[in-house]
Amino acid sequence: MIHLTGIEKSFGELRVLKGVSLSVREGSVTALIGPSGSGKSTLLRCVNLLEVPEAGTLVLADETLHFTGRTPAPAAIGRIRRQTGMVFQNFQLFPHRTALGNVMESLLVVLKWPEAKARQRALELLEKVGLAEKAQAWPAQLSGGQQQRVAIARALASSPRVLLCDEPTSALDPELALEVVEVLAQLAREGTTMVIATHDLRLAASVAHEALMLEAGEVVEAGSSAELFTNPRKARTQRFISTLTAEAAPHVRAPLEQAV
Repeated sequence: MIHLTGIEKSFGELRVLKGVSLSVREGSVTALIGPSGSGKSTLLRCVNLLEVPEAGTLVLADETLHFTGRTPAPAAIGRIRRQTGMVFQNFQLFPHRTALGNVMESLLVVLKWPEAKARQRALELLEKVGLAEKAQAWPAQLSGGQQQRVAIARALASSPRVLLCDEPTSALDPELALEVVEVLAQLAREGTTMVIATHDLRLAASVAHEALMLEAGEVVEAGSSAELFTNPRKARTQRFISTLTAEAAPHVRAPLEQAV
């Protein structure tokens, strides 16, 4: 489904990604983990070209792009982005649109669906994330967890081939984060292809099939999430996993340890 090979990305003099490669199977969930500044969010954003690499290759389904330091043609970027849905850390809902309006927006504006068809699709997705009764609520009337679930519904609206989630629980307290974890876990059970950049080990352990540990723009370790979270081979991964587990609040630690 997705293959990133030799991805290089810099911001000025700072090399954020140093030849990173990643493969994601269709129907699987891959977690990108690592400390702040490791490059996991940048790598995620390279998949839908919110960040354009300077070098490397991206294969998404039938589309292939080779990066040479120039921005790809708008048509090529559009073809990639139409196959992806993005969930951001801070929700980024339109404050002047209801929950229903937020989910309908891309269907009406980008895909040019008739309003009745877009409304039906949006209502189905709000039902899917457990927010059918909040269809007419404004973002300011929703909790953080509810806003993020609306954002997930919005990202799913155009039936993307892959859902990209950038720290989807980091702005939420543990109880609200659990709402989002449960929605993403259900999507995983249904076979939704996802790539999730996260430092939330509970989310990664509950949802992901594969995991990739990054530090300073390089891959430290990769493998199945079960192996990486319970028996990491590299000392750096062991320290990172143990730190996340130790720092978890007591009421979060138990389900986290059970998951891993």
